[in-house]
Amino acid sequence: MVGTVLVSHSPALAEALADYVKMMAPTAPVACAGGLEDGSFGTSYEAIETAIDTVDGPDGVVVIVDMGSAALTAKMVLEDRDDARVRLADCPFVEGAVEATVRAQAGAGLDDIVAALAEVAAKSKV
Repeated sequence: MVGTVLVSHSPALAEALADYVKMMAPTAPVACAGGLEDGSFGTSYEAIETAIDTVDGPDGVVVIVDMGSAALTAKMVLEDRDDARVRLADCPFVEGAVEATVRAQAGAGLDDIVAALAEVAAKSKV
């Protein structure tokens, strides 16, 4: 099953979103990389690496970020890993997390999940 990593500047936001998606996709592997090592606001290269390792498996990992430097830090981690099975998705944080985990639990592959997340990014909420 494809794993999902939630990268946020806020540890509380990442954890709350993980709890939220677990209600809809309880068996989907999800890991959080929220905040800095001391629990403060920010993004951590090491936390992202650890989160990826936590949910990494043969089916791969999709990384979803909240904004700004979370995307930059995640890109650095993925460039250093150089692993095609770990992909960064450009999508809304909440909607993307729900879509990724529900699809993962249903057995979708990494390419299908990333493509679906691109569609989520293009949808209007109103």
